[in-house]
Amino acid sequence: MVRWFHELGDTYRVFAPGRNSWTWVIHHPDDVKRVFVTNHRNYTKGVGLDRVKLLLGNGIMTSEGEFWRRQRRMMQPAFHRKVIEKFAAMIRQESAQLVDRWEAATDRGETVNITDSMSEFTLAVVLHSIFSEDLGRLVRDLHDNPFMMVTKESKRDPRFAYQFRQLGKVVLELVRERRATNTQHFDFLQMLMEATDPDSGAQMSERELMDEILTLVVAGHETTASALNWTWWLLSRNPSVEARVHAEQDAVGDIGLASYADLEKLPYTMQVLEESMRLYPPGWLLSRRTIGPDTLGGFEIPPGTDVFVSPYVIHRHPQFWENPEAFDPDHFEPARVEGRHKFAYIPFASGPRHCIGENFSLYEMMLHLNGATRRFRLRDVETGPVQMEARINLRTAQELFMRVEKR
Repeated sequence: MVRWFHELGDTYRVFAPGRNSWTWVIHHPDDVKRVFVTNHRNYTKGVGLDRVKLLLGNGIMTSEGEFWRRQRRMMQPAFHRKVIEKFAAMIRQESAQLVDRWEAATDRGETVNITDSMSEFTLAVVLHSIFSEDLGRLVRDLHDNPFMMVTKESKRDPRFAYQFRQLGKVVLELVRERRATNTQHFDFLQMLMEATDPDSGAQMSERELMDEILTLVVAGHETTASALNWTWWLLSRNPSVEARVHAEQDAVGDIGLASYADLEKLPYTMQVLEESMRLYPPGWLLSRRTIGPDTLGGFEIPPGTDVFVSPYVIHRHPQFWENPEAFDPDHFEPARVEGRHKFAYIPFASGPRHCIGENFSLYEMMLHLNGATRRFRLRDVETGPVQMEARINLRTAQELFMRVEKR
């Protein structure tokens, strides 16, 4: 796609024999804005949706139309910043336990599998945020964490989808038990159980709850794990950037149970995360399908046409990014951000369907980096290039092993 962009420009189409149809690919931020914002009602989710639906059902990530708008309105309050800040203690605890395991491995002279570490850490955070204290009972009752399959199996094929959907039974058992006992918890499951449609006052059905919870497990884990994995790798390969992060973190110290205002004390660390997601956006390819005709890049797009938007390519658009292949967190200095097209950077998509978990993901990553970078530096033990695996999410094709050095 990068090669075709440089050869064919901002807008081109590719014939897909398997679908016997043309797919249009757009790269200019003006067209991205049109698809995601100004004319978003003319678009549904595009190709690939059926496979994702096998995994996630009719959750917020896959649903459409009025049902999606209803679910979004019901779920949005749970992701308010003031709510997310209440998860700080849990996030810090999970991160501290991870860092303690790194220290133990270092004392034994062992390298650390950073890819596995990030996957396990982000899964623990998302599961505790969904199930709170019920998670411990759930794991103890079933002798093993049933959701660990998300970290152990990289394929997202029909077999995995079937096995993952079986976990919905575990979710429904918890929902029924909570309703029967009228117990109260602070977690996303409780918030979604209590959420009501502002128009009708109705709550979600059991099936709707199950689909939304399973969606949160997958979406809330994989994208954040991938972003942190790439971030640690980029820091290990760029010691001057790493040194600036360490200096900033040391000057600020432990931000503890941070508010979002506290995160503003670490602007360079946030720029590092933003630059990491610019180069390696977890959601590297987004698809939409036209309902009625539209015009993109000066071309007439017929109804029922698939349109691809690739953040990976857009984030490297030379018209909007100076030295786009370089890892340079200064790309996100405030003055440069102010002068750049808003839709040249879309790691969480944009518009009404932007990722509902964006605030939670950034908050989680910032708390982790605050705790870890003040204690350690990571050194990649591989000297060669890292290959990408571009499936639903953009991952490293191989697991990253690093040497953890105490600071």
